[in-house]
Amino acid sequence: MSEYILDLRKTVGHRPLLQVGASVIVVDSEGRILLQKRRDNGLWGYAGGSVELDEEVEKAAMRELFEETGLFANELELFGVFSGKILHYTYPNGDEVSNIDIVYLCRSYSGELTPQASEVSELRFFSASEMPPENELTPPNRPVLKRYIESLAEC
Repeated sequence: MSEYILDLRKTVGHRPLLQVGASVIVVDSEGRILLQKRRDNGLWGYAGGSVELDEEVEKAAMRELFEETGLFANELELFGVFSGKILHYTYPNGDEVSNIDIVYLCRSYSGELTPQASEVSELRFFSASEMPPENELTPPNRPVLKRYIESLAEC
């Protein structure tokens, strides 16, 4: 969690914060989606996190991808901006957020898959038909992943 968010939390406690996130859905050459199993809640989701003060959103997405997976994004494509009640979430520690998630697709990447020990217990690629059940996905990622999988059927 960023120093900025930690400072805000000291003031507002667990009350809801409007939080801007930058996320990356990594897609391999076989069309599979990279998901990470989070240590804090045991649920699967894509790489992403808070945008730091004065940080460019695309750079935040690239930073989060590298920190959480060990991968470098060679190219990012904007997938969409997601917000609203579907992205309101309460973390296991009680902190509430109303997320605005700016999500990128990454089909070109390099590096070696390396889970961030403090946040990620496992990294795995899933085909659209073999995704974990909805109740095993991080709630704020569910509508975004659903939309991505629906977009595959539209092609």
